Amino acid sequence: MDKDSRAVSQLLNDALIESGLSQAAFATALGTSASRFSTYRSGKTKPTAQFFLRARRLAHALQAAREYRIMSAPATATAIREATDDDWAWRMLLQGRDHLRLLLNRHDGSEAAWEAAPTPTGHAGFDTLLAVLTAHEFETAGEAPPDWTKHKPLPAPWIPPHPFLNRDEIITQTPPYLAQANIFVPNRDLMTA
Repeated sequence: MDKDSRAVSQLLNDALIESGLSQAAFATALGTSASRFSTYRSGKTKPTAQFFLRARRLAHALQAAREYRIMSAPATATAIREATDDDWAWRMLLQGRDHLRLLLNRHDGSEAAWEAAPTPTGHAGFDTLLAVLTAHEFETAGEAPPDWTKHKPLPAPWIPPHPFLNRDEIITQTPPYLAQANIFVPNRDLMTA
């Protein structure tokens, strides 16, 4: 392996460590497979300059988010996946969304922690909801949403149980951007203190 290829391999290894993610999770965050990322790290395959720069930028943003104790998209998906019940999963989703808002308001590039694609939560509804909420926050901030947020609507309506609203009330109180994804949650349940 030539000197430049060794340097690229080392910098990708450094980016992986800096990201704080496993190789598989960091590969997902970058939009590639773990096996493909492994070939980049070993120098068997040369990544594009764009991929290389993206890996370094996302790794830096993920590390900064951890240092600030602010959730990233991968951290939010993990918190949802590890939640012991749907109420806690919902709290983690909204906390992550609120952290994204904070990062988008910083205008310092730290929002790249939300460009990192998350691994699946284990629930199609939460996966799609996380993607839709993330896209909505980026669009509201005047930024282009990350590629991973482009999800197809759920094949069947997802209407999480509500303590006092009936099905029709939930549907009529759902914001259009969620209804388009076949997710029905009243706008009031998206508010946080």
